[in-house]
Amino acid sequence: MNFKQSELTEQVAHTARDFAQQYIKPYLMQWDEAQEFPLPVFKAMGKLGMMGVLVPEKYGGAGLSYFEYNVIIQEIAKVCGAIGLSVAAHNSLCTGHILAFGNEEQRKKYLPDLATCEKLGAWGLTEPNTGSDAGNMKTTAVKDGDHWVINGTKNWITHGKSGDIAVVICRTGESRTKNNSTAFIVERSTPGFSAGKKENKLGMRASETTEMIFDNCRVPDTNRMGGVGDGFKQAMKVLDGGRISIAALSVGIAKGAYEASIQYAKERHQFDQPIGNFQGISFKLADMATEIAAAELLISQACDLKTKGLPMTKEAAMAKYYASETAVKVSTDAVQIFGGYGYTKDFPVEKFYRDSKLCTIGEGTSEIQKLVISREVLK
Repeated sequence: MNFKQSELTEQVAHTARDFAQQYIKPYLMQWDEAQEFPLPVFKAMGKLGMMGVLVPEKYGGAGLSYFEYNVIIQEIAKVCGAIGLSVAAHNSLCTGHILAFGNEEQRKKYLPDLATCEKLGAWGLTEPNTGSDAGNMKTTAVKDGDHWVINGTKNWITHGKSGDIAVVICRTGESRTKNNSTAFIVERSTPGFSAGKKENKLGMRASETTEMIFDNCRVPDTNRMGGVGDGFKQAMKVLDGGRISIAALSVGIAKGAYEASIQYAKERHQFDQPIGNFQGISFKLADMATEIAAAELLISQACDLKTKGLPMTKEAAMAKYYASETAVKVSTDAVQIFGGYGYTKDFPVEKFYRDSKLCTIGEGTSEIQKLVISREVLK
């Protein structure tokens, strides 16, 4: 594997970095305090290809690889984890699911608008009582002629209110049986599809998280993706790619906290010298740098396998697990380096600290990642 970034990847990173500095950084605390979801920002990113990174050009996307996708999310998350999270969810989950498992007619119909963020995407798997236990989901789809009738509630859904197009996994068989779920594309205008409670979150507050409610929502069979019963298997493959994006999100947050800590350690003086001269601080910075570098290598390995079309379930889970835990550790140490100032909203590290925790939960908890990894190594 070549560890050197290509010229294209560097150019993409530069574009994302400039965009984040100009259009996200000045407003991030305003959005965070108000829990405002800044939809116009995503529309602007859509014009730059950042909302259809992996979508082929023939469907209106940027046609880039996971390496470019990785740096886009990192550069945005270095400034604001919440915006990075929404970029990841739109690209990897809704758009990624249709790209991977939609038929040609579905791809032509939905991907161009998603790739430009003319329409925003959402993806629904989790329910109030079925997080990791997805095989026991309560949201059902029942066949009625050439339509399916969907009933149930999904929660913890990124863009559950603002999303124009949702991919929804519904149970079409008996609980706890194999192949008991199916994936459907549901448009926001469909009668019976509405948004429910918006979550009041610790972090990632500018990324919208709400319930999606289905009340006798009729969806044509032409909006079914793949065969009946293929939904869970599709979702697991989508999550493999999604875990790379959460790993990238984690590293971006960690880098943001680390870079702020480096600057502060040079500028803050105690006992007539920069606090970075003290071993108690410098060793924290050394640990941060090492752990971020290790996480980046795991992500590069997963990106390489994904780009080559090779199996990468274990590698994606490793990258997500290690990077997300690194984000929490690095941001925690960053608050410690800043001391009392780190606990205030006048300095950036408290937000990195709050945002980081979601990375160990979303798209499979750290415990689920260890379950995935252990199963793979014991095969």
